[in-house]
Amino acid sequence: MKALSGSPEVRKSGSPVGAAQTVDNGGSQDADAKSTTLNHTDHETSGPPDFRTSGLIKSWLLATRPKTLAAGAVPVIVGTALGGTLVTVNWLAAMACLVGALLIQIGCNFANDAFDSIKGADTAARVGPQRAVASGLISARSMLLATAFVLVLAFLIGLYLSTIAGWPIFILGVISLICAVAYTAGPFPLAYVGLGDLFVLLFFGWAAVLGSAYVQAGPHIATQLIPFQFQLSGGWGPLLSFTNISTLDAVTLLAGMPMWWWLVATGVGLQATGIIAVNNLRDIATDTVAGKRTLAVRLGDPVTRFYIVLLHVAATVCLGLAAQHGGGGWLWLAPSIAGSGGLALLAGLMRTYGPALNGYLARSAALELITGLCLTAGLIISARHAL
Repeated sequence: MKALSGSPEVRKSGSPVGAAQTVDNGGSQDADAKSTTLNHTDHETSGPPDFRTSGLIKSWLLATRPKTLAAGAVPVIVGTALGGTLVTVNWLAAMACLVGALLIQIGCNFANDAFDSIKGADTAARVGPQRAVASGLISARSMLLATAFVLVLAFLIGLYLSTIAGWPIFILGVISLICAVAYTAGPFPLAYVGLGDLFVLLFFGWAAVLGSAYVQAGPHIATQLIPFQFQLSGGWGPLLSFTNISTLDAVTLLAGMPMWWWLVATGVGLQATGIIAVNNLRDIATDTVAGKRTLAVRLGDPVTRFYIVLLHVAATVCLGLAAQHGGGGWLWLAPSIAGSGGLALLAGLMRTYGPALNGYLARSAALELITGLCLTAGLIISARHAL
């Protein structure tokens, strides 16, 4: 299409239509032929409205990076299941947590798409999946506006959740929104200084898993840790209102969560970190040129591969310890899947380079999803057996 619309050769003599029309009528017909060719080109470039619309929708879906959204969904699903081991699940709150987490991740992906293009980290030399802004499918301005829109929706959901679980969840949500943008933007972009992996562990592990569990099981934990204040306040809502709960009480509630819950959250976070580690392994060459000093760039290719091995081993160990301290039984299913699946993934990853790493990025996300679903199933079964 570029050749049709912008090539001097086509305008001069490359069009069969133009050649045919100049046989009988000379220069005037040649001019008409050029006009015909250019009009035909414009028609093909713009396309029918339905094709343009479907192409635009496809571009936006591409920008959400759907293959990696499991990293946002799994922690909430697991955290909700953890809370469900103590109380009856509030499904509306659970759905709000899930939608909010996905919106934050999509907002982070949109911001990443825009700012990586602006800063030159995403170029034509990129070996990863096509990026919407860098490829010209969506303008940087439109992407940034979409980022703001998506994060505002996430903020509104956070306001609703704060009416259920109080200001600690509100603060956690605000910090998550800020970091979603600060991942690639601002004076200290986390991904550009090697802190992207830590960001993923914190927010796609501890914050999302324990935050979702906190929304569900906060009342139960509160009655165990601060029963006197809970009784005086008359319930969960007033206890965790913006005025009634102290910072010390919030920390007490968080610290009062069972230790094996922290192990679960860590295991989930480490698997999510494995996804970004594979992504950054693939992009070492282009990130180095762009000055994006990810942890993979700092470590180099061989050490990064060893680091990914450690992430999966540590995730399996954490989930295994969680199963041991959480009552065993069906909880052993998750570490079994994490270990065997991680081993299969790493066996191929260690001898794969370049664009072929895209497949292992998707497999890393799939492994977290399968492990998370198995973990959720184990938690549900264990909770029912405990009744």
